Amino acid sequence: MNDSVVHHLHLRRGDVGRYVLLPGDPGRCELIASYFDDARHVASHREYTTYTGTLLGEKVSVTSTGIGCPSTAIAVEELIMLGADTFIRVGTSGGMQPEHDPGDLAIVTGAIRDEGTTLHYMPVEFPAVADVDVVAALREAAQRTGHTAHLGISQSKDSFYGQHQPGRMPVAQHLIDRWKAWRMGGAICSEMEASAIFILGSIYRKRTGGVMLIAANQERHEAVRTVVSDLHGVISTAVEGLKILIAQDRAQGK
Repeated sequence: MNDSVVHHLHLRRGDVGRYVLLPGDPGRCELIASYFDDARHVASHREYTTYTGTLLGEKVSVTSTGIGCPSTAIAVEELIMLGADTFIRVGTSGGMQPEHDPGDLAIVTGAIRDEGTTLHYMPVEFPAVADVDVVAALREAAQRTGHTAHLGISQSKDSFYGQHQPGRMPVAQHLIDRWKAWRMGGAICSEMEASAIFILGSIYRKRTGGVMLIAANQERHEAVRTVVSDLHGVISTAVEGLKILIAQDRAQGK
């Protein structure tokens, strides 16, 4: 801390709302902020960019986390220091079930801790789970916005190319066998940040959730796999989910 500025985000208390959307890519923050009212750029430092605006008159923010759990954990830790208590990851993922179409949404109920960061917080046996109220709000939001959404488990991993090109890795069979296990167990998508968000939410008693665009699905058998890059569906669903939570909190006097 330096004059009440958190070290990595370069933010002060009051710069962010209690409700925060968490994309990985800082380049997506301005787009997400365009769905807010009265949005303004607050700070950018390293992989962290923050915009703050309002929804239903309530202060809300978007902060990028960078790629992977280490930088994500830093972002969430510092946002909690600044008073945030509700976090929704909004980003892209790869589908894991062949019947799910690119362009569908994955509303994540829990995450496989296939990464190293959260081992510095909790033993591996402790599950990384989303808040049930956030999951319910996102499911309702997808219905309101008219987007096909699947609820289930994500794989939060450390290596992008370990997923996409496992055959060239020295531990190829290990990666392939584990992927098969996750898929057979019903995991719906693969991404790189949700488990850290969920574990920190459990430790600090904060609400967390995640909605991801299924941008592609390597389990599909098309000759050329479809890749979807339109983020409108996932962003509009996340924003609508925040509106639902804000309205519920007001009704309950929270």
